Amino acid sequence: MRRYLHLYRVFATQFMKSLVQSKVDFIIGLLGFFLSQMFGIVFLSLVFKQIPSLNGWTFEQLVFIYGFAQIPRGIDHFLTDNIWMLAMRYVIRGEFDRFLLRPINPFFQLICDKFQADAVGELIVGFALVVFSVVNHTVTVTPVNVLLFIISVFAGALIYTSIKLFFASLAFWIKDSIAVLQLAYETADFAKYPLSIYPKGIRFILTYLIPFAFVAFFPASYFLTGENVIMTIGAEVLIAGIVWIIAYAVFRKGLTVYESAGN
Repeated sequence: MRRYLHLYRVFATQFMKSLVQSKVDFIIGLLGFFLSQMFGIVFLSLVFKQIPSLNGWTFEQLVFIYGFAQIPRGIDHFLTDNIWMLAMRYVIRGEFDRFLLRPINPFFQLICDKFQADAVGELIVGFALVVFSVVNHTVTVTPVNVLLFIISVFAGALIYTSIKLFFASLAFWIKDSIAVLQLAYETADFAKYPLSIYPKGIRFILTYLIPFAFVAFFPASYFLTGENVIMTIGAEVLIAGIVWIIAYAVFRKGLTVYESAGN
């Protein structure tokens, strides 16, 4: 473990050096993500100018759910965005070979190969909206809630990573899984809003098939109501563990069938 922590610091240091050399790209990317997330809030504001509530949810509550959803997604985006390359090019071009030549865990190398600094824009928006909700007394701050908040956002980030890894790992069999990964990952946009506003089919998908409901709506509902901590935060942690075990098992199985590049 100590060895991997040291290696992670080395990879992160190299990333920071490259970031310093491309400040303009970083700023443009950050602003792009920041603006794209703010447009979502503007859209909500326009909707609530016409209606007082959405299926019983107020504007302030939706702002909190929206902001809360951005934080685990931003953490996942920043730390493990390179998984997309597994689905897009590493397998079909045989570029995954270099991860197998070193005496280091291939998944560890995969996520350390690149960090996504643009995700800082998502994190800024997410934390800003959560702070807005605290200031407006939409949610209550207590030591227990702070601890549960930290647990929840990291469990949510693990769910994002696990879902991404699962669908990306299909590339070991179908060579290019970017289309199916893109389709699955974009369902996360539904998690920014209350699950109860959707028809049963979408609720079923977000809860049981691609469980993005557990990264935002379920845990956020606890902080809004203070009820059912076991069925919200507890369920999120349980689901995070289950989907990670499944996703990593698929990734490990994929390594055994990897064929490198043809000639």
